[in-house]
Amino acid sequence: MKKLTVLSMCSALSLSLLAGVGSPAKAEENHSYYLLAYKGKVPSDVEAKVKLAGGSIERVIEEIGVVEVTSSDPDFLTDIKKDTNLSAADKELSVYLEDDVNPADGLPITSIPQPDWNNPNQNYYDYQWDVKRITNNFKSHDLNPGNHDTVVGVIDTGLDFNHPDLKANADLAGSKTFVPGTTDAWDKNGHGTHVAGSIAANGKVLGVGPELKVRAYRVFGATGGAQQSWITDAIVAAANDGVEVINMSIGGWRWMAHNLGEKGDSASMVAYQRAVQYATQKGVTVVVSAGNDSRNLNSLHDMQAYWKETYGLDIKGPSRVVPAQIPGVVTVSSSNKWSTDSIAFYSNYGSSIDVAGPGGDNGPLYDSLYRQDPKGNYLNKRDFLYRTLSTWPTYLAPNPTSNLKGYALLHGTSMAAPKVAGIAAVIKAEHPEYSPAQVQAALKQTAVDLGKNGQDPLYGSGEANIYNALTR
Repeated sequence: MKKLTVLSMCSALSLSLLAGVGSPAKAEENHSYYLLAYKGKVPSDVEAKVKLAGGSIERVIEEIGVVEVTSSDPDFLTDIKKDTNLSAADKELSVYLEDDVNPADGLPITSIPQPDWNNPNQNYYDYQWDVKRITNNFKSHDLNPGNHDTVVGVIDTGLDFNHPDLKANADLAGSKTFVPGTTDAWDKNGHGTHVAGSIAANGKVLGVGPELKVRAYRVFGATGGAQQSWITDAIVAAANDGVEVINMSIGGWRWMAHNLGEKGDSASMVAYQRAVQYATQKGVTVVVSAGNDSRNLNSLHDMQAYWKETYGLDIKGPSRVVPAQIPGVVTVSSSNKWSTDSIAFYSNYGSSIDVAGPGGDNGPLYDSLYRQDPKGNYLNKRDFLYRTLSTWPTYLAPNPTSNLKGYALLHGTSMAAPKVAGIAAVIKAEHPEYSPAQVQAALKQTAVDLGKNGQDPLYGSGEANIYNALTR
């Protein structure tokens, strides 16, 4: 499971929180990042105005009227806010991704044979309970495996473009990096490659659509984080590139919750909302993870108590979870292998959930212990075979969950969302005329109803299922 870390807009405290990473490039030690959201287009004299206020422009996202600025002037924000063309201006938020798996604590799986790349008959299908379930044992592949005209933009850590299971479907030429100081979208962390495999792997493991095309929009480096504007820029770029679906397994509870400003909107929130709206207006279905905090997304009190208890932060006023609670996105909770009544122990839930996707967990024993006492230490009770197996960069060391080269067993809403993104993309391959609203409706109408009958806060409309979507 991946955890997301947040920098509050009003401090440089990093908080350990969900879903896979590079540290934001810093202009200088004494510089701060700011995000400016204009009421309309970016003014033609923006550079002069920013300079006069003591800042310098780092990035301009013309399509949504957003500008990223750095400044060492403590009065910058006060001065720039005098511009009546501004809708919002605040310190920019940063997102971090951390892996919660400590090799010393785990019980790594060593029973799975190492990949023999020269043996086309060797595969790991038997370990893919998650993809098998939502494809009816891969039968949906015979109906529609996707195609290269249908592209999923993976906004994440990048891809291993040479992975034997991905290289036929990974769009190296079209992929981009938004991380300053980098020149390519190769995955130095593993999270993005794992996500992409769930969507479009075609080899020893199979994705939901093994003929879909995946394109990387890299916003995280190897060990740190991303500025909000990098993510926003990537959403806009993917929309401009004409992708059919965007997957963002990077969201959750933690980082956009402290919304400053009189109306409860930070500049980062405004930028995020505008970017998603821009993408959906371009016909892009945006799929996001709900987050891994075991929180009720409907409860502001739950949210504030969680922050206070966990991080000592006294959050007051309007707060929202993003991207999970941004209008227009498909928000995905995480189901597991062994239960049709209970979502994964870590998954967020609430009325924002549209559908669930199989993201795995640590097995029923760990689940029962965790639910009795969430603060207990049950790491030695984890069974990684209840997690989801997908691709991992072949040039990185094996993930601590196993000794496998090129594959990893991970869990989280980060792993649930790409299953739904893959389903959405295959629906688009089957019905290229569908709008994002129609794709979302198809996801809900053909989901397998788990939990309570009908719509519920755990599974939404149910667990998404591509076989149902293609046969009903």
